[in-house]
Amino acid sequence: MLKHLHIKNFTLIDQLDIDFNGGFSVITGETGAGKSIILGAIGLLLGQRADSKAIRNAGNKCVIEAHFDISAYDDMGTFFANNDIDEDTHDCIIRRELSPGGKSRAFINDTPVALSTLKELTSQLIDIHSQHQNLLLAQHDFQLDVIDIIANDQEQLANYRKAFDTYRETERELEKLRQQAARNQENADFIQFQFDELSNAHLTDGEQDELEQQAAIMSHSEEIKENLYKADGLLSSEGTGIVEQLRATRDTLASLEQLLPEMSEMARRADSCHIELKDLAQEISGRLEDTDFDPSELEAINNRLDKIYDLEKKYHCDSVAGLIAARDSLRQQLSDISNSDELISELVARLEEERNICLSKASALSKKRALAARRIEKDMLDRLVTLGMPNVKFVVSVTPREMDRSGADRVSFLFSANKSGSPQPVSQVASGGEIARVMLSLKAMISSAVKLPTIIFDEIDTGVSGKIAERMAQIMQQMGECGRQVISITHLPQIAALGATHYKVEKTETAKGTSSRMRMLGKDERIIEIAQMLSGSNITEAAVSNAKELLKQWE
Repeated sequence: MLKHLHIKNFTLIDQLDIDFNGGFSVITGETGAGKSIILGAIGLLLGQRADSKAIRNAGNKCVIEAHFDISAYDDMGTFFANNDIDEDTHDCIIRRELSPGGKSRAFINDTPVALSTLKELTSQLIDIHSQHQNLLLAQHDFQLDVIDIIANDQEQLANYRKAFDTYRETERELEKLRQQAARNQENADFIQFQFDELSNAHLTDGEQDELEQQAAIMSHSEEIKENLYKADGLLSSEGTGIVEQLRATRDTLASLEQLLPEMSEMARRADSCHIELKDLAQEISGRLEDTDFDPSELEAINNRLDKIYDLEKKYHCDSVAGLIAARDSLRQQLSDISNSDELISELVARLEEERNICLSKASALSKKRALAARRIEKDMLDRLVTLGMPNVKFVVSVTPREMDRSGADRVSFLFSANKSGSPQPVSQVASGGEIARVMLSLKAMISSAVKLPTIIFDEIDTGVSGKIAERMAQIMQQMGECGRQVISITHLPQIAALGATHYKVEKTETAKGTSSRMRMLGKDERIIEIAQMLSGSNITEAAVSNAKELLKQWE
């Protein structure tokens, strides 16, 4: 339930703070006084688009804040937990701020939230029925939603949608497979050629690095031979080679062992070096003998590398590993081509099975909707007869159609206000006043089936007057007595008189310019307001008396 509304710096409103009561309340005021501004502010809390032009004083931000009592809800905890928002069921604060630069921010219990999160919460707290909502009667989706609400089939609908989404996904997968199979079939010969080319290349991961290293060695063969020969000479030349001189050094040190015992260790170390260098000399000599580079071998290596480079360029790869991956991909494509018919057959069978599941769930949904349609017809007839349509016909037509995510039903509300007329789509044959009564009846019926704690009717009484207006007011009053908060913006005294609480929106001229305000009326003020609604700006004694009678009648 909406408990308090705060509006600051919004169009014609400097600042407004107003408390709301439960039950049935009315809002009145002359045309242009600012009732639509109040609704516009509430609309921002419902996530409607914000416009910086709505800021009254461009130097300050605009703030719209509402306090709700949501203690009647027993299933809101999940929303607050999922969105990491502190929960206060007795004072849930929703705020929207609009800066002069056009930036909009939303808050729930002082926690910044995305606009989608704000909409998710407020859509469960408040419903505004404005005149443009009458256009919903021309939309089959709205009519289907009404049936689903009355049928209370949310669980069945969710199960159906889950099955339908699976079916659609399989359908897309099948179409993708068929398209891929067709493309592959068209390119089968080329794919086979590419696979054969890569397969016949006998590629080995890492061979490119190895070949490039071998080619580099062979390309410098003369330099390698020259340096190996030089190193061999330095180590092994007779008389001057390091190995022979180190051997002589060892023998010389060994000859001093008798005179200088410490020379024994030096001789041993020289012998160890001699052995190591002798082995090194033998290895270099052996490598020199084996270093015999065959030009034909280098040519073969370069040819192999050229082949690899050509393939890498052709297949847009930068390594042999990439070429191997491309080859394996081509092998898989060839396998898919050969197996595509089998895969498509398997998917077709699966799709048919999933379609049958959808049809079964849609059929169960249709049966529940058909039962709900009969209940709606009876309920709407009862309400519309009460609203001055004794010969009304209201038919909920449920006909089959191709499945979509909402099921396999087309719903149409058919209406006739005359005994002799055949029911036609309500949006095509009903007058403005008749549509207003139909929508009020639908809202009253829906509100009894779902939790709508706050409902605002914006001039739902358009096109009606007199006794019918009284009956419409009685319906709203009854809705308010069933634990709901119903607020009606009205120009009719018959409706205004039934409100348990009466608010007036009025426009005043101040030093800062035109300003709108809203206030709760006391008993005497209500009499004057209703009298003015009865007789216009020139309030007569008869109008005042009539206003008192209207208020007394409903006390």
